[in-house]
Amino acid sequence: MNKPVPYPDLHDEPVREFNDIDASLTYSYANYLNWLFQDRVELIKGKIFKMSPAPSRIHQKISIRISYSLAHFLKGKTCEVYNAPFDVRFPKESKQDKDVFTVLQPDICIICDQNKLDDRGCIGAPDLVIEILSPGNTKVELLHKYQIYQEFGVKEYWVVSQSDQSILIYTLNEFGKFQPSKIFTLSEKVTSSVLPGFELALDDVFQDLD
Repeated sequence: MNKPVPYPDLHDEPVREFNDIDASLTYSYANYLNWLFQDRVELIKGKIFKMSPAPSRIHQKISIRISYSLAHFLKGKTCEVYNAPFDVRFPKESKQDKDVFTVLQPDICIICDQNKLDDRGCIGAPDLVIEILSPGNTKVELLHKYQIYQEFGVKEYWVVSQSDQSILIYTLNEFGKFQPSKIFTLSEKVTSSVLPGFELALDDVFQDLD
């Protein structure tokens, strides 16, 4: 597959309105850094995907509960937990800004390799990524992001459904392909191959959300 070619001469020009972006063009992280508008966007292979303006209250409660459990478990350990908005860049070869065409903001991610962290976020695949599905974003989470996380070697990918109150875990196998778990629901606990010893009770995540 040919390497994406970014739209020329835009990476040095600030863009203050989302409507000034031509979504049909291909953009790099260098372009992304000069977008000064308030709209939240992600780049997937150079194409723009607009995110919802702000997560719902229920989405935020779920994120906080999972993040709290992870942060408590990781205290004193090498791995670190980060919450959106937090840029994760996925370089194919060169790590230069103009050569990076995929930038995502996972709801929650775990990074164990400190060399992947810099002042702008993470460059390279996190060890674990968690996405919390909300109405309207299911197609993006389950198709585009699934493909990126698998391609770049995310070891574990959790899909959290607030409507079904469930968690599905994809684990990267020795062939570089995701293998799905069963769907975990209320009264069950999930564990992580990336974080041995960690347990998360779904009742603690989804209780009293109404």
